[in-house]
Amino acid sequence: MMAVLIVLVTVLVQVIVVNRLGLPGGAAPDLVLLAVVGVAMARGPVAGTVIGFCAGLLVDVVPPTAHLLGQYAFVLALVGYLAGRGVGSPVTTVIVCVLIAPLLAAGLGGLISDPRVTVATLTEQIPLTIVYTLIASPVVMWLNGRGGQLRYAA
Repeated sequence: MMAVLIVLVTVLVQVIVVNRLGLPGGAAPDLVLLAVVGVAMARGPVAGTVIGFCAGLLVDVVPPTAHLLGQYAFVLALVGYLAGRGVGSPVTTVIVCVLIAPLLAAGLGGLISDPRVTVATLTEQIPLTIVYTLIASPVVMWLNGRGGQLRYAA
């Protein structure tokens, strides 16, 4: 229940506050991604996949959306599974997930011929999004550290 509340609040904060920030380069941190990674690290791969899919589906339908329904749900489900499995230490897991998610979303957009996926997107927008998300990621690490032992899959 707490995981659902975390995701709902994070989606609202992302849409209402973060997406409207005037950060340099026009990019913004992806707080929903960080919430999914945090929940997945605390609950394991199955819960991470389910919460990632549900969070992605919620992001796909909440305006403003400019991509196909299910695209972000697929990306966050994969990232939730990866975070739940763990990739070395918790810090490494967060960094890998933050790096993979925007690249996977852009790759998926390229596969389905999304006109917004261009070379400029890959060279300007995605690196800024990754940097901003990595800057915000210590909050996730701190909140996860307060919860006790991580439940990585063995």
